[in-house]
Amino acid sequence: MNSVSHRLELVGRLSLVALVLTGLAMASLAAAQTSADGATVTFRKVFKTSYPEYVEIRVSESGSAMYDIRQLSDDPNPQTSDVAVPIVKRIFELAAKLHNFAGVDLEMHRRIANLGQKTFRYQRGAESHSVTFNYTLDQSATQLLNIFESLARQQTDLSDLQRTMRYDRLGVNDVLGQIEKDYNLKLLPQPEQFLPSLDQLAADNHFIDIARERARTLAGRIRAGH
Repeated sequence: MNSVSHRLELVGRLSLVALVLTGLAMASLAAAQTSADGATVTFRKVFKTSYPEYVEIRVSESGSAMYDIRQLSDDPNPQTSDVAVPIVKRIFELAAKLHNFAGVDLEMHRRIANLGQKTFRYQRGAESHSVTFNYTLDQSATQLLNIFESLARQQTDLSDLQRTMRYDRLGVNDVLGQIEKDYNLKLLPQPEQFLPSLDQLAADNHFIDIARERARTLAGRIRAGH
């Protein structure tokens, strides 16, 4: 029994060390990216029982972005993409209006339903500031929140389209309907990012005709609008 207990304790210690080393490696990677790309603004939202429950988007001054959008029970699966220059510029302008989140209080401080814990973080080298809130009345913070929420919606729609194209061809038309709805409501800040997938879908006769025609029409609208 003593031998078994000793082995279990040793395994536990090794697992803890592995977790710590993994965390340090991820922190080093993030720091390296910050150093290479300049300052970054990160948005994180945690809202249990919603979909998605976890959203983290990190945007650098260079325009590179990292998205991690998932349920809390899922493993992290960060994806990279680029954000258009005007959107990046607006993100950093709004962050500057909020003093890069140094010493600001965005919470309304009134009893209100839980709308998800939201965090903004600014980082440049060793400089780092963050603020967390549930709901805010600050106009600059609301505008910044809307930008990140729209980026999250766009990434979710794009991931859903690519997933159904690969694994659920019959479900593609429903996803196209959601993308079309979001496009009509102007909730997609960079709809041109959908064009490669839409063109691929429209040209592939393995998909049902209604989905192919829908993809073709939506792609045409996006091109005409840009």
